[in-house]
Amino acid sequence: MLETKPSNIQIKILKGHWTEESAERAVHSWLRLATSQTAVFSLVGAQDDSMAMGARRAFQKIANEAERLRWLSLPFTGCDGQPTAGQKWVGKGWLAATIYVPPLAGKAIELLAKAIREGTQPPEHTVAGSFSIPPLDALAKRKR
Repeated sequence: MLETKPSNIQIKILKGHWTEESAERAVHSWLRLATSQTAVFSLVGAQDDSMAMGARRAFQKIANEAERLRWLSLPFTGCDGQPTAGQKWVGKGWLAATIYVPPLAGKAIELLAKAIREGTQPPEHTVAGSFSIPPLDALAKRKR
């Protein structure tokens, strides 16, 4: 992301441990800093859907209603897009979008089996398809 984002986009990175709870703790801790009180953001983006929900939960616990609503009005995005998590949360409006990343174990086994069967080296790189939920054209229409 950092290599491809435009230079006019500013990022604030908080560290978590790939869980909803760790993301909630990270956001909660950051909210206690004086600098967070004047921060202006356009999006809360997370490395996975559960972390996006953890961040959302931290903002939901802000006591000041105006401040809480300001944060919760931002779009929250994640990645994984599993049907029982990210896709469901997009459907409920809790996440604005997610990136569906299909399970990769099956593809890895296919590549390994082919390499063993043919006595060849598997390709150094294999691209796995992923896509936005909702589709990018639907997101672009929302922005207008």
